[in-house]
Amino acid sequence: MLKFLLWCILLILCWPAAILALLLYPVIWLVLLPFRLVGVVVTGVLDLIWSLFSLPARLVRKLA
Repeated sequence: MLKFLLWCILLILCWPAAILALLLYPVIWLVLLPFRLVGVVVTGVLDLIWSLFSLPARLVRKLA
């Protein structure tokens, strides 16, 4: 909702920039999509590594 309100303000102040932003938003979203996917994969791998390193400590806590 905030993005829409900011776009409306931009439309009132400078309508050519608002139309350009409206047209370029999907292109920029597609360009940034691989970086989001890499971020998800890196987060998953780091969580897996953290789980493997913390597994012995969790097992010791369960047994104690």
